[in-house]
Amino acid sequence: MQSQNTANMKVDVACVIFTAIAVTAASSTQVVSSKLESGDVHRRAEDPKSSISNLTGCHFHDGIQFCTDNNGDEVTSRLTGCHFHDGTQYCIDDNGEEGSIVPSPKDSTSAPSTYTDCHSHGKETFCVDNAGREVQFVRAVEGEEIENSEESSSNSTGKNCHFHGGVEHCVGEEHSRSAEACERVDRDYDIPLRIGLLFVIFATSSIAAFGPILLKKFLSSSINGFVALIIKQFGTGVIISTAFVHLMTHAELMWRNSCITLAYESTSTAITMAGIFLAFLVEYITGRSLKARSQRINVVEAQNDTEQEDPISGEKGLNVSSEESSSEKNVIGHDHFHGLSPSDKFSVLIMEAGILFHSILIGVTLVVAGDSYFITLFIVILFHQFFEGLALGARITEITNARMIAKLAMALAFALITPIGMAIGIGVLNTFNGNDPSTIIALGTLDAFSAGVLIWTGLIEMWASDWLFGPLAHASFLKTSCSLFAFIAGMILMSFIGKWA
Repeated sequence: MQSQNTANMKVDVACVIFTAIAVTAASSTQVVSSKLESGDVHRRAEDPKSSISNLTGCHFHDGIQFCTDNNGDEVTSRLTGCHFHDGTQYCIDDNGEEGSIVPSPKDSTSAPSTYTDCHSHGKETFCVDNAGREVQFVRAVEGEEIENSEESSSNSTGKNCHFHGGVEHCVGEEHSRSAEACERVDRDYDIPLRIGLLFVIFATSSIAAFGPILLKKFLSSSINGFVALIIKQFGTGVIISTAFVHLMTHAELMWRNSCITLAYESTSTAITMAGIFLAFLVEYITGRSLKARSQRINVVEAQNDTEQEDPISGEKGLNVSSEESSSEKNVIGHDHFHGLSPSDKFSVLIMEAGILFHSILIGVTLVVAGDSYFITLFIVILFHQFFEGLALGARITEITNARMIAKLAMALAFALITPIGMAIGIGVLNTFNGNDPSTIIALGTLDAFSAGVLIWTGLIEMWASDWLFGPLAHASFLKTSCSLFAFIAGMILMSFIGKWA
């Protein structure tokens, strides 16, 4: 009997324990369910696999529960209290922090008042609206940091602005080229700084362009001297790099801008080819004209091939036509494989034309660059103009058929052209739009055409002329080695600068 009572007591105790466990489990289930319904943890159950049972790794931060879903994304709370300020929607998260919705709904009347399924991707937070679209939640502190970034700025419309060769380009909401914004972006520019640095560019360009000319004039050193030859070969490398790395790259960037639509994809390279052909055509026609003139002079010289004796001194002098013939022979260059000698004024003028087109664009794009990018671009362009000025000055110095005043005028044109471009840029600073189709077409055309002119000049007039038919064709090992080093150094340094300009 006692054993039976003991057994009944054990059964009663077991029932009590079982009942207590059942009540506790039911209470826990109700608490979890209430939390899920109250928004502490939100999850869409669009399919059977997306159930609450698939949430793992649940934990708390500052009283808010976080869990991990099937994709490994951390699921947080929802956004509530959504409202509009100046056309931008703002919401409040569970921590009480306010932030904006990117992209912001355009219609405030039909805009969602809450967002659910909030989760994080790295440091960014995303939520889902009523239609299942994902939007970004940008907290106020994050928004201020983004606005202070000029090179990669994102506002409430999701716009991202950056620079290509000093020209600003803006990308729209999806950060894709298809959504690229072509409107102008208003910015505050430090105009006094730009005006002051204009004179720095002028001084640097002047020193570089006039330096080789004055060196030969006052030191009586030949341009084919050792030091001068090194400078000239360094300049050759600079010109070739400018054509390929700077101009062709900038032209491609312009023509690939999604603010314009090209029916012909090879527009940039076709314009470059036109520049090469035009430079060749001008030089070819000029060379033929000089040859015809030289032949006419030779005919006249043969007909008047008599020496005249000076009645006073008794000395015999050359016929005037003979002197002109000698000058023409120096210009044409009989050991050269094309019409003009690289030391002819017209040949150097062709090279300078390509440089001037390029330099005026440099001045404009330097000024219109944003302040955060301006100083970096200025330093790069300062070196760019110095190297390019040395290259041009070395070629101007060896011109044989031009007076000193003409050489100085050519150097002065280079020294002034970039400051002129900067002055133009300052004048249009409040209206310039780097994404305007007409601006893109103008810059792309001039960059591509200038590249063609400098490719012809650099490869034919400078590189091949000096190394295959000029002073380096039979130079000593020391002179050849030093010249080759200078040539390569010019290409490498100018190509390095091409990372920024």
